[in-house]
Amino acid sequence: MKVAILNYTGTVGKTTVAAHLLAPRMNDATIFAIESINETAQGLGIDVEKMNGDKFRELFKKIMLEDDAIIDIGASNIEDFMTNMIKFDDSHEEFDYFVVPVTSGTKEQKETIQMLDTLASIGIPADKVKVVFNRVDVDVDDEFPFIIARHKKEKSFSLNKECAIYENELFDALSIKGLTVDALLADDTDYKALLKNKEASAKDRNTWADMFGLKSLAKSVKRNLDDVYANLF
Repeated sequence: MKVAILNYTGTVGKTTVAAHLLAPRMNDATIFAIESINETAQGLGIDVEKMNGDKFRELFKKIMLEDDAIIDIGASNIEDFMTNMIKFDDSHEEFDYFVVPVTSGTKEQKETIQMLDTLASIGIPADKVKVVFNRVDVDVDDEFPFIIARHKKEKSFSLNKECAIYENELFDALSIKGLTVDALLADDTDYKALLKNKEASAKDRNTWADMFGLKSLAKSVKRNLDDVYANLF
């Protein structure tokens, strides 16, 4: 499966979707980061191939050779990427899905609608365009009124309200530590046992307590991500 993650607006969670949601559930698919300035999945300890949006022919050749690929298109490169995809007739057919993450800000929702309209205008069918609601506090209907209203008016994209990644401090903490959710859970260190060592330094004990708490938090986040992936595809 080959999935492009894109949006005209930045900071909506494209890298979160690539590294935490898709990669571990897509046979650790190769991630191509089409990004010049912002964080990519590389910062989370994942091997990433970085490219620029104007190198579309090179990218297209590489993804043709992959069985599974994730293409994370940053806001700094989205215009070049879209221009080149339009130039290459039917190139969008090489992608199985276009995933569009969105957060609840008014600006982010309106720019997301522009992205969805652009994808529809170049002939990408609605069942290949998937919205992921990111950083949801409580209720998708209340927090994403513009996206919901657009879908009711124009069925040009797929919308499933179960595709909601809930707000959680874990993602920011893992960004600082350079870890994914799955990498954290794969760590078999018994931090609770380490904490029994009262002679350890305060710094070590603080680190162990932090890691123990993060691993506990990661279990519910993984369940959320499992549910989103199951509903997305």
